Amino acid sequence: MGAKVIIITVTEPLPIYAGAATAGAGWAPPPMETVEYEASQTQAAEKTLADARTAADRLGVDAETVHIPQAHPAEAIVEVANSRHCSLIVMASHGRRGLRRLLLGSQTSEVLSNSSVAVLVVM
Repeated sequence: MGAKVIIITVTEPLPIYAGAATAGAGWAPPPMETVEYEASQTQAAEKTLADARTAADRLGVDAETVHIPQAHPAEAIVEVANSRHCSLIVMASHGRRGLRRLLLGSQTSEVLSNSSVAVLVVM
């Protein structure tokens, strides 16, 4: 078929909190904590991508791995799909329902809502 798979993982920045819990003043982590967080996120992303690369190689699939650091996952996925002229986005859904879905959000739902590229959701 000549198809190529682009395997993406996105790591988000360390959250900065504002609101009632911080009396409206907000809170930002100390610089060292941010550096440690980013390093641990990068390490986890590299392992995820290495495992995915191994699986693709074993199956004979032409695959490229991409780590997008410090980004909102749904936005980054849509941006990469558009910039690489992908014809399909394949995502997993954790199947969260009800209040958990509202509290945790859904990257898959956001990609489905914002992508002009077809999306296949695997449960």
